[in-house]
Amino acid sequence: METVLEIRNLSKHYGRIKAVDGLDLKVERGNVFGILGPNGSGKTTTLGMILSVINQTSGDFLWFGEAPTKDTRKKIGAILEHPIFYPYLTAVQNLKIVCDIKEVPYSRIDEVLQQVGLHERQEDKFKTYSLGMKQRLSIASALLCDPEVMLLDEPTNGLDPQGIAEIRELIVQIANSGKTILLASHLLDEVQKVCTHFAVLRRGKLMHSGLVEDVSKGATMIEVKADADNLQEVLEGSGMASKVKRELDKYIMTMENGYSATDVNAYLFKNDITAKHLLLKTRSLEQQFLEILAEN
Repeated sequence: METVLEIRNLSKHYGRIKAVDGLDLKVERGNVFGILGPNGSGKTTTLGMILSVINQTSGDFLWFGEAPTKDTRKKIGAILEHPIFYPYLTAVQNLKIVCDIKEVPYSRIDEVLQQVGLHERQEDKFKTYSLGMKQRLSIASALLCDPEVMLLDEPTNGLDPQGIAEIRELIVQIANSGKTILLASHLLDEVQKVCTHFAVLRRGKLMHSGLVEDVSKGATMIEVKADADNLQEVLEGSGMASKVKRELDKYIMTMENGYSATDVNAYLFKNDITAKHLLLKTRSLEQQFLEILAEN
């Protein structure tokens, strides 16, 4: 696959503070790539450098196999920090200003407003918009030039659950249209739902990079609830789990290879215990994220 973005030993230092430290990363066409990390890990600084709004201390990066130029920049739509528009202007008026800056025809405005679900509110002033609507207008402005790549910095930050779901659906829709997306976020569940790949940064260093689908691979876990005082003892004696851990009113079994929830249920029934709850759990991105940080 074509490499859309290649970051090579990229660093940004502020005196003794290493905001980004020797970062290497590749993003291929069609990826929805999530950059994860705690506050201060270098996510926004990385996006700023590859957009050429922050000068790197050392290292370099390539867009579409070449050094960044004005022409390559036109292929990228970006949202950094919070959406900024004129509060007393309507969505259409604000987007016309963006069109003038980006040298894009006004005919694109109607199309992008339809795409982000703001067409019916296009004549309303920006100050009347909810936070989620403001974020969608920001995404619309980034889509005006019909970019090949979208860069989104914390696109669901501060939104309520409904707003998060709406932006998530919009990101999936944009990705399905064939665009490559690079987003920085600290919301692990959202990254797991929308991204194909992810990387973990900590204190400016790359801790891990890989496929989101690989996160759920590995040890299988099963949640068990039952009205039995000796439940933990029975589960530990089953020979099916490498570990049995109590969490409030349930037990978590880390299964040995080859055993399933059906086997656990049959074993409990054989021991005169009726399971009230059996749930197969896969490893979450949050678990891997915490493991990566703990290992490093």
